[in-house]
Amino acid sequence: MKFLFGLLLASSLCSGANAQDVQAPPLDCSTGPVTKVFGSVPWLVYGCSDDKSLVVVSAPGSPAAPFYFMFFQKDGKYVVYGEGTGAKSLTDGAHAELIRLSDEEIRALLASTKQASKK
Repeated sequence: MKFLFGLLLASSLCSGANAQDVQAPPLDCSTGPVTKVFGSVPWLVYGCSDDKSLVVVSAPGSPAAPFYFMFFQKDGKYVVYGEGTGAKSLTDGAHAELIRLSDEEIRALLASTKQASKK
């Protein structure tokens, strides 16, 4: 499952590249996870190998499942992208919280995924 999210994120980030552009290596988004609550339900947060991107996955058994969000930087700003078929009211609530996270809070989440991987 972790491998799949790494591929999804990497393909999303590279989808706008020209064939002439040098493509970055695929991201590994398997650092972590840490469990956090967004929109009143638990989510698993994974850090990615670029030390900038995050994947937020609905926890097993959650009514928000299946759903994931991705944080990645575009033009120096974080973008949040989400996809899935979980309960819309729950994923909308989580999305509303996630888009309000500051860069500092996102970096803190990244750091917490690294700490979780060391345990």
